[in-house]
Amino acid sequence: MNRALLVVDMQNGFCHPEGSFTRIGMGLEGAGEAVQNAAQAVGQARRAGIPTIFTRHLYRPGRADEGQALKQNSPALAGLHGLQGGTWDAEVVAELGCGPGDLVVDKVRFDAFQWTSLEPLLRGLNINDLVVCGVVTNLCVETTIRSAFMRDFPVTLLADCCAAQTRRLYELSLEVLAAYRLAEIETISAKTSA
Repeated sequence: MNRALLVVDMQNGFCHPEGSFTRIGMGLEGAGEAVQNAAQAVGQARRAGIPTIFTRHLYRPGRADEGQALKQNSPALAGLHGLQGGTWDAEVVAELGCGPGDLVVDKVRFDAFQWTSLEPLLRGLNINDLVVCGVVTNLCVETTIRSAFMRDFPVTLLADCCAAQTRRLYELSLEVLAAYRLAEIETISAKTSA
């Protein structure tokens, strides 16, 4: 199997204590620990020669590409220019070491496959197995996993490399993904201690 690590939206806006989501009262419970664990996963993937792909949820200035539903979902975000392309808020958190040579897919919807180059990139790399981590567990991560499943990609979710607004939302998402066998649920800490 040709495997890739997909790191979903681990950006300053979502994960950093000074990011836009914390400033609008939508901070993610456990984001710091999820980032630390994801940094381990990225390091392991790089050492093993496994391609790592980062997604970024971001908008153009003026937010014409945000769409009505997302504007209604978090209207305060626009007032902070949250997740605006080219800003610190939209960048992948520094702890993950995403650099100019890394594979990055930008998106404007929860689903990392919708209107992006993700699927052609995976097919071009001959990837047929995904390991996924990131934020927000019950939104972009779960939606992307569902989309991967519908495209016949087996998925392993690294649960301790994920975070949501509340622990309950996080746990509900894991329950749904596991119950319907949309993803195998594992942890990076179990992989490193084994």
